[in-house]
Amino acid sequence: MNQIEFLQLTTPFKDKIFRLAKRLLVSTEEAEDATQEVYVKLWCKEGSLEKYNNVEAFAMTMTKNYCLDQLKSKRSDNQKLTHDNYSDGARGLADKSEDRDSLHWVEKLMQQLPEQQRIVIQMRDIEGYEFAAIAKVMEMNETAIRVALSRARKTLREAMIKVHNYGIE
Repeated sequence: MNQIEFLQLTTPFKDKIFRLAKRLLVSTEEAEDATQEVYVKLWCKEGSLEKYNNVEAFAMTMTKNYCLDQLKSKRSDNQKLTHDNYSDGARGLADKSEDRDSLHWVEKLMQQLPEQQRIVIQMRDIEGYEFAAIAKVMEMNETAIRVALSRARKTLREAMIKVHNYGIE
């Protein structure tokens, strides 16, 4: 497939790709980047595009997946994805008090965890270390770190449910 055939195949739905990206990413610049990325990926697959029954549907799926990946990476960077223009940012005294109480309980429950789990959850969830760094510090492999973290989180979650249910199950 040459460049002209590629453009004839993909040009009819170029605007649809952009609109989907704009709807998901909100920013025009990010939508333009997403459209370009999808086009690059399509061009890399140009020799095998004929095997897809519906190239447009394939391109739209690629766009959706690319945009969702971008949103996930933003979320992991703790960037806000939505505007909070419509709600009162002030929190009530009851909410603040409940949060302090929950934090107190979590701290108390963390002290009851086995030392290894306590250190892993502290380093990962509170300090924000990567698994590789924790594994190096703890002299454990990353899988063991993930297992310890999962068990610690599960223990804390179950204990907090009991606290919030006042022991009623």
